[in-house]
Amino acid sequence: MPVLDARDSSNLPRELALKYERMKTILGELEHVGVAFSAGADSTLVLKVALDTLGPAHALAVTADSPSLARAELEDAKRLVQTIGAEHIILKTDEFQKEDYLSNPVNRCYFCKTTLYGLMKPQLAAMGIHNLVNGTNADDLGDYRPGLKAADEFGVRAPAAEAGMTKDEVRRLSQWLGLPTHDKPAAPCLSSRVPYGDRITPEKLRMIEEGENVLRECGFVPCRVRCHDRLARIEVQSDQIPRLSATPMATRIEDAFRAIGFAYVSIDLRGFRSGSLNEVIAFGKRQSPAE
Repeated sequence: MPVLDARDSSNLPRELALKYERMKTILGELEHVGVAFSAGADSTLVLKVALDTLGPAHALAVTADSPSLARAELEDAKRLVQTIGAEHIILKTDEFQKEDYLSNPVNRCYFCKTTLYGLMKPQLAAMGIHNLVNGTNADDLGDYRPGLKAADEFGVRAPAAEAGMTKDEVRRLSQWLGLPTHDKPAAPCLSSRVPYGDRITPEKLRMIEEGENVLRECGFVPCRVRCHDRLARIEVQSDQIPRLSATPMATRIEDAFRAIGFAYVSIDLRGFRSGSLNEVIAFGKRQSPAE
């Protein structure tokens, strides 16, 4: 299928322009795609490029909805798809019916993505779409991401990663394309805030989501609430820790978290770290500081 997007990329840095053109070529060869869409910077870029390349009749967004998806992220996904101008399918997933997921092993994401792709592929096939793509970027390939195995097993393509596009380049290209997600903080699923081995429950995810909403309302962005049973371990940017720990902010946060259901509230003195719970896994850069 010919590439429809005639946008002049010559004013982009040469390497980024080449990767952008490569992404369009990959998508053009696929002809019809469903984009696993989470409303993050990566999948938003892939959806935008797919839509520009193939046209609205040949590219659509597919979002998985479960208790692990924050309600604000679901609403953001709906708004973004509407803004971009794509068709949007929202699928209810059933990973919370599976013990392999609820027991929260270190490869929990594999079981989540297996469920996700297992639902998406036949849904798209029934619509005549046999290619599913995701927002994986080149940096993701060097991190601990068991969901990538599920993508391989289901033949899910990753146009950004295949084009060699890094996370920084995803953000730069997104800004050039005018996407509002170019500086959006990463927002992994709520289950990623529960330590491996601790059981995933809807109640824990509710507490996490409400706690992070409180922090954002107080101006702490990005932030994480790590749920250690009834103890909340809060991560904010290091330079925001003094404001978080000072009275009356600390009192306001503690009162709100106790009302949510937490018995104890702590502040992680190392500050915000995306994927900090992976530090218990001896994998490349994701090792504990003592190792």
